[in-house]
Amino acid sequence: MIDGISHMSTLPEVTLRIVDVIDDPTSSARDLHQIIVSDPALSARILKVVNSSFYGMPRQIGSMNRAISLLGLNAIKNIAVAASLGRMFRGASRIPGLDPRHLWDHSLDAAVATCMIARASGSDCTEEAFLAGLLHDIGLMVEFQHDPALFADMIGTLDLGPDGTPDSDLRALEVERFGVEHQELGALLCQRWKFPKSLVSSTGNHHDPGVLRGDDAMMSWFVHVGDRIAARSEPGFRMDLPDLEISLEACDAIGVGPTGIRRVLEALAAEGREIRGSLAA
Repeated sequence: MIDGISHMSTLPEVTLRIVDVIDDPTSSARDLHQIIVSDPALSARILKVVNSSFYGMPRQIGSMNRAISLLGLNAIKNIAVAASLGRMFRGASRIPGLDPRHLWDHSLDAAVATCMIARASGSDCTEEAFLAGLLHDIGLMVEFQHDPALFADMIGTLDLGPDGTPDSDLRALEVERFGVEHQELGALLCQRWKFPKSLVSSTGNHHDPGVLRGDDAMMSWFVHVGDRIAARSEPGFRMDLPDLEISLEACDAIGVGPTGIRRVLEALAAEGREIRGSLAA
């Protein structure tokens, strides 16, 4: 399925170059700067996100060199990947029952919420958490691009309540129709894009992080909670979430209780809206 959608199986060239530079220990901030400034549209988006309240810079940042030095290479990489993925989602055609742009808005909200949850837990992996939240439902887009008619038919079988909550298990329907669910497809795509193991694990297990052990489990728990927080926020995507409960097991795993989760939900409305606006076409 992934091989058959070449426009998704490979990230845009400029994004691949950014990822390669950051993964190369011999590269420098100057190398990254030269790649980014070669794409004016990407440069503009990065500076817009950098100057959003999400990063809380004390003053306006006007140069890419300054943005790179203040935020670090990984933050810039994440914004570049987000800008590239946004083009994929926004370029997809709408089908009955689903506008891919709504799924993209949810992915950005999940990225922000996952990052906030990681921050609240005291983790030093907040930048990676942003990317993990952003990628968590990318497997749904693989299905959509592979066979839009089959995907639309599958979505059409879901009976959604007034708040968008489904009466059926979308993951079971995916296995029935496609022979695979979006978690596995997302994990395979992340492997294809040569993302770190923790991102492969969190994309592949955000619905069931309890099956993981060790370091890989924590990022999956962050995404598991961030996904549910984002689904509670407007516009909210919850077709793959029969319930939005955040279990005591999840709270214990991340070390953030109901009060902390409520704070993230309250902050997400403004932060998510600003990030979505910064990465809009």
